[in-house]
Amino acid sequence: KVEMPKLSDTMEEGVIAKWNVKEGDKVESGDVIAEVETDKATMEVEVFDAGTILKIFVEEGDSVPLGETMAVIGEEGEDISDISGGGSSSDESNKEQEEPSDEKEEQDSEDGESEDDADAGDSSDADDSTDDEKQEKSDDKEKDAGKQGKAGGEKKKTKPSGSGDGRIKASPLARKMAEEEGIDISRVQGSGPEGRIVKKDIEAYEPPAEPMAATSREDTEHRVSQMRKTIARRLAESKYSSPHYYETIDIDVEQLFAARQQLNEMIEGKVSFNDIIIKACSIALRRHPMVNSSWQGDTMLEHGDVNVAFAVAIEEGLVTPVLRNTDMKGLKQISSESKELAEKARNRKLEPEQMEGSTFTISNLGMFGIEQFTAIINPPNACILAVGAIRDVPVVKDGEVVPGKRMKVTLSSDHRIVDGATAAQFLNTLQGLLKNPLGMLL
Repeated sequence: KVEMPKLSDTMEEGVIAKWNVKEGDKVESGDVIAEVETDKATMEVEVFDAGTILKIFVEEGDSVPLGETMAVIGEEGEDISDISGGGSSSDESNKEQEEPSDEKEEQDSEDGESEDDADAGDSSDADDSTDDEKQEKSDDKEKDAGKQGKAGGEKKKTKPSGSGDGRIKASPLARKMAEEEGIDISRVQGSGPEGRIVKKDIEAYEPPAEPMAATSREDTEHRVSQMRKTIARRLAESKYSSPHYYETIDIDVEQLFAARQQLNEMIEGKVSFNDIIIKACSIALRRHPMVNSSWQGDTMLEHGDVNVAFAVAIEEGLVTPVLRNTDMKGLKQISSESKELAEKARNRKLEPEQMEGSTFTISNLGMFGIEQFTAIINPPNACILAVGAIRDVPVVKDGEVVPGKRMKVTLSSDHRIVDGATAAQFLNTLQGLLKNPLGMLL
């Protein structure tokens, strides 16, 4: 039996993302037969025995608890009737769909009768309408005809330009113009003698606005991935168990622009603003170690290493790959590693250990034009930094208003560990490093 393995320390169930084999295929020990979505990443499932895939119990997209049988490998033709898999819920659902429902058949029958009744009603209404029209034509007074139509529950259309015999009075030119422009001439109000429709009536005609049809759009239900479930659980725990508070600072980043441009001219590859922010935060964390800490109930753990996580947006939500010992690395190495981890995150190829062990997190929405926001702390971190967009704004320098560049950052802190003054000191250090990037070399 091939059972759902424990692929991460927090995994309770896995979702079959993809089967690489089908029933009847032969496999060898070490072959990857499936890809399984866990709460952290998509992992490969290998088999340890050679043989033939005799049965696959679960479909792609199905959730399978730990230890549940996903498939069976054995000798071709071997009897496996005594082995059951984990797809019982799906099988029962399929059976329910296959078995016809007596109630549904009865309902369909009733619906058919109702439709017949409705058709008969429509036919009756049509006959009534025809009689009314005949009566209307025989009546010289349009007001009396309108009253009779209203009494009969029907709205009657009057032809203002019509004669007593139902003909439309219109000039040949008006008829031709109406035909060319697709105008229903019976809807046009004539201004000529005895209501005759003339050229100017067609030119001035504006068709009545059609009422917008009420459209009903179907709701869409999306399956919640294992990753999304974990994100929801962890962030809910963080928000409601950690007393969050927020401090924002507006940083002059004009010199940062110039420094980045010089760096990218000197080295191969491009250093992003986020890479520089990661480096600046790492230096500030070393100077303010309580921001680089975790709450442990009876103790507060001040981390020796500075491991910075950065948020990467994927379809299922946010993942936070971790850059280790960033205070000891140069910008070029930070840039190279962050690009590699971000690419793995987008392709769902991150290993669990590449998302563990962070001591501080950065979430940057500046590339989306967000000027300022607050972020939820990524446990077990004490803080997370929310980075906004760089803005071109007028600033005052030496008594004059000149163009400037500003960036707002907001620090979310766990008040159990980091006090307001500590957070403010960290932000002031960060501001100084980004305002004067050469300070990072000291």
